Amino acid sequence: MMLWQAQAEGAALLRAAGIDGASRDADRILAAALGIEPGQLRITDDRALTGEEAGRFHRGIAARAMNQPVAQIVGFRDFWAHRFKVTRDTLDPRPETEALVEAALMRPWRSVLDLGTGTGAILISLLAARPGATGTGTDISEAALQVARFNARQVGVNARFRQADWYQGITGAFDLIVSNPPYIAAAEMAGLSPDVRDWEPRTALTDGADGLSAYRAIAAGARGLLAPGGAVLVEIGATQADDVVAIFRASGAETRVLKDLDGRDRVVAADIPGIAAK
Repeated sequence: MMLWQAQAEGAALLRAAGIDGASRDADRILAAALGIEPGQLRITDDRALTGEEAGRFHRGIAARAMNQPVAQIVGFRDFWAHRFKVTRDTLDPRPETEALVEAALMRPWRSVLDLGTGTGAILISLLAARPGATGTGTDISEAALQVARFNARQVGVNARFRQADWYQGITGAFDLIVSNPPYIAAAEMAGLSPDVRDWEPRTALTDGADGLSAYRAIAAGARGLLAPGGAVLVEIGATQADDVVAIFRASGAETRVLKDLDGRDRVVAADIPGIAAK
């Protein structure tokens, strides 16, 4: 099979399976099978795939036709300024989450706690952009933490990771707390794309309730772990701003809602005044 034939066949198979962006996804899978970047396909001379390359490509196309996310198939996702390993044990870092990283980097802080760290993409991106800062990531999933530790080593940051249910067992004082928590309500799960619903870890998607449980837990425990002048930044669903703002204001926070590049409500910033020095 020649390169051009693989591109055409992969795209056709994915279109037949009802996959949006079939050509783009086929190219990403083909590039991964060849060990090159997708953009290099345009400048790569046509040639026959080796047997090993063809096998990887066909397995990847078959997996995508079953709605497995491309990031899981190729094993990584580019986020902010780095490449992160992705597995079925982690949430796939989304471009919209970069709004949280951007908001965090506009603030002065030297220590950060990332709750529900997953791949570690948020925490690692922040530490890489702020040399000398320290950070801890927690997650209830040890399998996810193994991925986060790998990503931290690859990027070259000294992050600490701990298996914990939110603040469980965490001590110290942090200038900043960040989180992209499970915010999809249980009633909304059936309406999700099968790429997400059937392949990404359920506990990273939903609290099994109204989608607000994590924010209540984060707001309730923040004061005990924030340094004076500290703040909390959390990612939210597009319709959750009013509810999440109310939760943090009830804990005494001053809040702002920040939008992503598409103009959707994406981050709630909560400054919590009156924290005594520890």
